[in-house]
Amino acid sequence: MTITQARLDNMTFTAEQIAAVVGGRIIGNAQAVVSDVAGIETAQAGQLCFLGDPKFVHYLPETKASIVLMTSSLEWQGETQATLVMVENARGAMAQLLRMVQEVMQPKHRGIEQPCFIAEGVEIPEDAYIGAFSYIAKGAKIGKGAQIYPNCYVGENVKIGEQTTLYAGVKVYYNCVIGNYCILHAGAVIGADGFGFEPDAEGVLQKVPQIGNVVIADDVEIGANTCIDRAMMGTSHIGKNSKIDNLVQLGHNITTGESTIMCSQVGVAGSTTIGSHCVLAGQVGVAGHLTIADNCIFGAQSGIPSNVNKPGMYMGTPAIDAGTWRRAVVGFKNLPDIMRTVNKLEKNAK
Repeated sequence: MTITQARLDNMTFTAEQIAAVVGGRIIGNAQAVVSDVAGIETAQAGQLCFLGDPKFVHYLPETKASIVLMTSSLEWQGETQATLVMVENARGAMAQLLRMVQEVMQPKHRGIEQPCFIAEGVEIPEDAYIGAFSYIAKGAKIGKGAQIYPNCYVGENVKIGEQTTLYAGVKVYYNCVIGNYCILHAGAVIGADGFGFEPDAEGVLQKVPQIGNVVIADDVEIGANTCIDRAMMGTSHIGKNSKIDNLVQLGHNITTGESTIMCSQVGVAGSTTIGSHCVLAGQVGVAGHLTIADNCIFGAQSGIPSNVNKPGMYMGTPAIDAGTWRRAVVGFKNLPDIMRTVNKLEKNAK
């Protein structure tokens, strides 16, 4: 019996079943049973947790979890009452299990709920889902297996890829393109006008039309209430496999490479290009018309006012090499003492 079957039948599964799914090696009781998941700090009997960080190894002797998925490279010589399932990557194995459980707990919908509006000529695949009160405008194309939850707006000539999910209240403006296997969480807005204004001769701000679009590549996830502005001309582009958190603002004509991560409250001004495999931690701010190289990591609340041409880890405002920034912070904390010392030296020198 698979984990999925066990979850369906009675919400329980054994260490043996888990190991079979994730390719793990069992240390302990292969018939240990779990019916829930938890963090290793708080797990109780009957719960499954994972251990992939050496900082948490000290919890093993005291954890009450029945089964622990554990990264095999971690050093552990002690005892634990939990059954261990040793895997190459415990976090990845837990994610694999949770995906299977999620498929059972949240199966895909099919069909068209009423009331909703679907423009004449728009074809909805048989295995797709259109939730109540959604609006699908003329010229839209909906991919196979797409899941469009209630209260979504899909504008004119929008393309929604196969197996892509738009959760409740997502708005996709005209001419935008969403790839395959994407997830857009509730309230995301794709293709609103970029923030473009130009003062006239009297200093009155006049709107600059934003006639481009947004193209989101395959396997992108976009968080709740995140906004990605359409280009003034051309395309705002989000690269394949990028992951964008809640409450992120991306300006017009921005471009990101593949597998780039942006955490909550990141803001990127217009016409900036961000490379592949970058990480922008929470509240990072990026000025406009910049270029950021591949494989750059920016710590929380970093400010990026100029081009970053070299891969590495950066922190601070303006963002500098993380090691340099840490040393500078130590110096800043000591600055009052340093100033007192300098003042004393100046007085003694007089």
